[in-house]
Amino acid sequence: MRAFAASTSVAAFASLMPAAPATAEVVVYPGMEIRQDNRVCTLGYVDPALKVAFTAGHCRGGGGVVTDRGGTVIGRMAAFRDNTPTGTTVSTSQVISDYEAIVLDNSVMANNVLPGGRPLVSDPGLALAPGQPICHFGVITGETCGTVESVNNGWFTMSHGVQSHNGDSGGPVYLAPNGGPGQLVGIFNSVWGDFPAAVSWGATSQEVREDLGVRDNAH
Repeated sequence: MRAFAASTSVAAFASLMPAAPATAEVVVYPGMEIRQDNRVCTLGYVDPALKVAFTAGHCRGGGGVVTDRGGTVIGRMAAFRDNTPTGTTVSTSQVISDYEAIVLDNSVMANNVLPGGRPLVSDPGLALAPGQPICHFGVITGETCGTVESVNNGWFTMSHGVQSHNGDSGGPVYLAPNGGPGQLVGIFNSVWGDFPAAVSWGATSQEVREDLGVRDNAH
């Protein structure tokens, strides 16, 4: 199974890194506010079993330390990619990569439940198509939903109700079936023209494996 490939790769890498101190009972969850230096962003996905989390690569700080809103250390950056273009428009043929993998401190409590109570699950194999219903959660706008506008090279755009403001970067983008868990399909990247955009979770999972040198031995 490849569903937890990215998380497993980061967890293996975590053993090589020093632990970051944290206050016990701090809860880390998708959709929470995180801070790195002077950057405020949203946490996109948390794997409670492996104690790893993901946000946007352009959210990273210089020292690699990640804190919650109150300044408590919750983890440390393990890997990232960020080739987010400057400006307000981008060609749909361009490849965009924008992730940060975070190793969480052992003393934090990690869960995969969004602020509204919906669990968020990972399946990098999910495919998107224009017109699909989709939702995004950011610490500034909360949950907004709309449809997939276009699917591009490792990223996709959204419309018809999906909104974003500064601070929402890195937040989870997910399918939200009635009564079921949210199915992670992206990490929020930026707004291109009139369209909010996210990097694909499937592409991001593969990038994490490449960056950490993990080989896929499945036949």
